[in-house]
Amino acid sequence: MTVLFCLAVYGQAQTSVYESYIEQYKSLAVGQMAKYGVPASITLAQGLLESGAGQSTLATEANNHFGIKTGGSWKGPYVLRDDDAPNERFRAYKSVKDSYEDHSRLLQKPRYSALFRLKPTDYKGWAKGLKSAGYATNPRYADLLISLIERYDLDRFDKDLRRMNNRDVQRWMSDVLKGSPATIADRWTVRRCNGVYYVVAHAGDTYDDIAQWADVSEKKLRKYNEVPKDMALRGGEIVYLGKKQVKAAKQLKGKVHRVVVGESMHSISQLYGIRLASLYKLNNLPAGYVPAAGDCLQLR
Repeated sequence: MTVLFCLAVYGQAQTSVYESYIEQYKSLAVGQMAKYGVPASITLAQGLLESGAGQSTLATEANNHFGIKTGGSWKGPYVLRDDDAPNERFRAYKSVKDSYEDHSRLLQKPRYSALFRLKPTDYKGWAKGLKSAGYATNPRYADLLISLIERYDLDRFDKDLRRMNNRDVQRWMSDVLKGSPATIADRWTVRRCNGVYYVVAHAGDTYDDIAQWADVSEKKLRKYNEVPKDMALRGGEIVYLGKKQVKAAKQLKGKVHRVVVGESMHSISQLYGIRLASLYKLNNLPAGYVPAAGDCLQLR
């Protein structure tokens, strides 16, 4: 009888801590959903699981709520903790907001790109996809996330964005952006064109720099962008993190691109996220054709 009573008290205490965490960070999770497209239910469930509802040492001492390790791109502070190996390096943040922001940015990397083809309300697909992409080594990771989402009805927050008007979204976004972006060490902002993620290079960047950050080989990155191994990267150039598409986005159906001075077939293919060979084929042009200013190119 006493044992059962103690278990009941423990369960109530845990529920209280978890519900407090959800109440405290729900707006931050919805804000991240508005900004990056990561379901709020997934963000909250991962935060609950990885940080023990904000009670773990990593969370209390380093504001790290998602168990993110330093990796090759991290230049900020870190703490040491035993995990898969002794004394592993985990990222340390100035605030919990920075931890949430970094988590969303991490999920923009190519290895997680398949997740963003799922419906934002498909929390089961997201949970299983995170496990398949290698976010965690625990074989029950997806089941644990799904259990938390269903126990605390976290998927209700995934529907919040549909009910928001523009002013509401701005308010959520304002909550997210109050954290200082300078505390996030990633150098590149991930964007998407024609369904493919890309970054814009800064002066002095190399393909190797971006490849290491994106967790992909330089050879593969150059192949995605259709550039030879000896071509240098220049500031302002688009660098795709996955294969470009055969045609431009559907919204460009019936539209043409009018070539301006200085453009090449390659730069145009990069602009629209189209494979170079496809651009030649769409316009019945031979490989190596050099477009002249004023030429009109079909995009679909």
